Amino acid sequence: MKRKIPVLFAALLTTGIVMAQQGQKPKTTAKPALKTAAKTVKTAAPSLKTFKDSVSYAFGISFANYYKSQGVKDINTAFLSKAVNDVFSDKILLFDDETANRIMNKYMFQLQAEKVKPAIDSGKSFLEKNKLRPEVKTTASGLQYEVITEGTGEKPTINDTVVCNYWGKLLDGTEFDNSYNRGQPISFPLRNVIRGWTEGLQLMPVGSKYKFYIPYNLAYGEFENGPIPGGSTLIFEVELLSIKKGPAQ
Repeated sequence: MKRKIPVLFAALLTTGIVMAQQGQKPKTTAKPALKTAAKTVKTAAPSLKTFKDSVSYAFGISFANYYKSQGVKDINTAFLSKAVNDVFSDKILLFDDETANRIMNKYMFQLQAEKVKPAIDSGKSFLEKNKLRPEVKTTASGLQYEVITEGTGEKPTINDTVVCNYWGKLLDGTEFDNSYNRGQPISFPLRNVIRGWTEGLQLMPVGSKYKFYIPYNLAYGEFENGPIPGGSTLIFEVELLSIKKGPAQ
């Protein structure tokens, strides 16, 4: 199970904002009606008169749909439009690209944390109950494991490459990976996998089969990894077949 680095949502660079919102004007808010009743004048929606207008609107749709799909629910369109207009007009910006990226990263991490909170809470609840079973051992990091078969061979070190068979499941029983079904074991350096595997495999003598219960922070964290949703606690059954001393060549 190779480690995949989560994708950071730092895509909203100034240039990206510009392309996405070219030509979009900020929405205006009607002033409260005066007590001396004045006629209400409705402003007609802008019409697409040129190809440039259509392109600009299309970029706006693309931008809005993408960030809406990422969980962005509330955004100040007045400041969004101001940023676009400031860039196109070569005005002094309120902050630089580095600051913009830092703010965007912080915001998207907050959104992701809110999104995966139910999965994280579910995992914590499961692990709290699971650790009470007498056959389950818990390490200082929070990794839980139980011995199915205890081998008699050598234990690997973090600098070794191991050969294993395994299957992996989510807490609801959904299987997301299985080397047995592929018909061949997997070989990998212990340094190149999730922390739960790096720690857990070093507990196993060759010939052992263990079951690991890996909390999200020792697995793929808050971000999804293929079929594994963000914040997931994972269950693996791992069979250590052999050790290759030193990292893979």
